[in-house]
Amino acid sequence: MDPLINDNQTADKPSRWSFLRQPLALWLAVVLIFISFIIGAAVGGRGNIVSDTKVIKGADTQLMMAEAKAAESAGLTAGNTATSTLPAYLKKDVDFQLYWDTLGIIHGKYYAQDIPDTKLFYGSLQGMVAALGDPYSVFLTPSDAQQFQEDLNGTFEGIGAEIAVKNSQLIIVSPLDDSPAMKAGLKPKDWILKINGTSTEGMSSQQAVNLIRGKAGTKVNLTIYREGWTEAQVIEITRAPIVVKSLTLEYLAGGAIAHIKVRQFNGDTMPLFDSAISNILSRPGLKGIILDLRNNPGGYLESAVEMAGEWNGDGIVVSEKNRDGVKTDHRAYAQPRLTDYKTIVLVDGGSASASEIVSGALKDWGKATLVGMKTFGKGSVQDLTDLPDGSQIKLTIAKWFTPNGISIDEQGIEPDVKVDLTEEDYNNDRDPQLVKALELLK
Repeated sequence: MDPLINDNQTADKPSRWSFLRQPLALWLAVVLIFISFIIGAAVGGRGNIVSDTKVIKGADTQLMMAEAKAAESAGLTAGNTATSTLPAYLKKDVDFQLYWDTLGIIHGKYYAQDIPDTKLFYGSLQGMVAALGDPYSVFLTPSDAQQFQEDLNGTFEGIGAEIAVKNSQLIIVSPLDDSPAMKAGLKPKDWILKINGTSTEGMSSQQAVNLIRGKAGTKVNLTIYREGWTEAQVIEITRAPIVVKSLTLEYLAGGAIAHIKVRQFNGDTMPLFDSAISNILSRPGLKGIILDLRNNPGGYLESAVEMAGEWNGDGIVVSEKNRDGVKTDHRAYAQPRLTDYKTIVLVDGGSASASEIVSGALKDWGKATLVGMKTFGKGSVQDLTDLPDGSQIKLTIAKWFTPNGISIDEQGIEPDVKVDLTEEDYNNDRDPQLVKALELLK
């Protein structure tokens, strides 16, 4: 969910990261797979796989072609520059018939006989992008692409409850207002023992989310235990469309401190932030602002740039460089309404991508003090391309840098004041990072 998006650009939820530098052969392979699959499907069938006799150029051939073209442009003779230490099989040309041979072997020998060709085809596309070795680059099937967009927009279908694993037990953190979870009577700290009869013992929160989410109108049964109950109860909940606000505002320390929690940089983030600013400006005597970016995986680049600009106005928030070294600056053009407020930014290892852009800019500008733990360290930009069938390709195309020219890729941003939030703190509902932020603003 990752995802840092500007028009067609994204920087996804942390998974790990690297810069895209990819041979032309892989791009040719994409085209050839589509063309060959269509030809093969039209002419052949399960028992008659027909190949388009195309050749995938190996690294040696590709390098020679590139050198010859460069030499021709310069009026020189091409040299014999060696390729890198690639395995020998990657340097040789490959007949695309190998693709069809593999498909034929699967159909002829694999035990199960009901595997759709389309499933194998999409799997090959996923494998092609995965071969880049960059977990931020991914091929999304039509269903995966739809879920990606729903998550990015903060909309999904389910019960509307934040869940987590605490003390090795899956629990309800908080039901959302007016959600099916709240209407069913779920409360914070309720234990979820089973989901549709399946034990949650050893289950991760993401696994639980996948089981609990579902089409609106369908039902899910949760076996719940609450402190004070003599036994667990099965609660049936009807799923419904859920909209999660990406930003919330509350006042702490008797109303003297504004606490802005940004969960993700979604489409609704800036309208909510603008409303929060208006509310803040209407409160006299406010001592400061806590911008909470903990566990924020990123989102829209434009939102991150606009948010940072509220503290500094016209300035470079982030710069990106593509694989050719071309630099693009992203500037904020805003009246800095929050520039006079003392600000603390809370960050941790879950702060990534767009949240690192905001925290990095505010730190470089000297507009905020960062409190917490080192951020995730995702300094790459992805391009999201829509395909005709509803699938998408997300590819790393650039790296980004803070206003001072610092790349945080794989390094992260160190907080000005390091404060850990341990598992023991979490299990006992303590938040020393927020406590430190309040202390610094008094």
